[in-house]
Amino acid sequence: MAFALSDVSLVQAAIVAGTAFGAAIVGGMAGYGTGLLLPLVLVPVIGAENVVPVIAVSSMFTNAGRLVAMRAFVDWRKVALLLPLSVPLVILSAYGFTRLDERGASLVIGAMLIVLVPLRRWLAHVGFRIAGWQLIPAGGVYGFVTGTSTGAGVILVSFLMAAGLTGPAVVATDAAASIAIGIAKAATFGWNAALPPPVLIFALLVGLATLPGAFVARFILERLPVRLHTLMLEMVIVIGGIGVIARGLMTPP
Repeated sequence: MAFALSDVSLVQAAIVAGTAFGAAIVGGMAGYGTGLLLPLVLVPVIGAENVVPVIAVSSMFTNAGRLVAMRAFVDWRKVALLLPLSVPLVILSAYGFTRLDERGASLVIGAMLIVLVPLRRWLAHVGFRIAGWQLIPAGGVYGFVTGTSTGAGVILVSFLMAAGLTGPAVVATDAAASIAIGIAKAATFGWNAALPPPVLIFALLVGLATLPGAFVARFILERLPVRLHTLMLEMVIVIGGIGVIARGLMTPP
């Protein structure tokens, strides 16, 4: 449907801005989640066909906010290892997105996310770590998955945790890598062509509403014990996996 800014009431605008701010706090603490929460309020306001381009733009603000707020914690070496395969593979998978079975992919991805928590704990118990060059293929896996899905940032968070990062370093390094990967994904989808001026302006406003959330998240993270933050990340991972599976089950085969 055609979208105009005049279609959005003040109440709807306030709800969207509040949700964007809250989602940015969740995302700033967990490293992902904004893309799972925002569609819940965006679809009724702007229509489903406009949600993807709006989130594509607003996520740039979200990740930029996290990066600025937590830049001191970024592990740039890990970012450099993640990008060589993740960028070309996100381009490849995004290009073939429309040819994939969304229902089957959602079920597989959701199940994998849920398995990641006990798998990560078991691997840590036996001493397994992702280190050095192993982050290169890990980045490729994430790049390929995120090119065909939303909310897949939990996979990158899991890889970074397995690589030994904790607390704000997980969120900051995730944000730095996600900016480059997100630009490649958005460019591949060609969201510029799907962003008429009213949608672009709305996307920019949503993005601006997310910016303060990163600084609130940093304030909270600096006062959270590492063990509590790790437990919180694992809970979000499992909840995210359940959400992806539910979405897949509701998608017609």
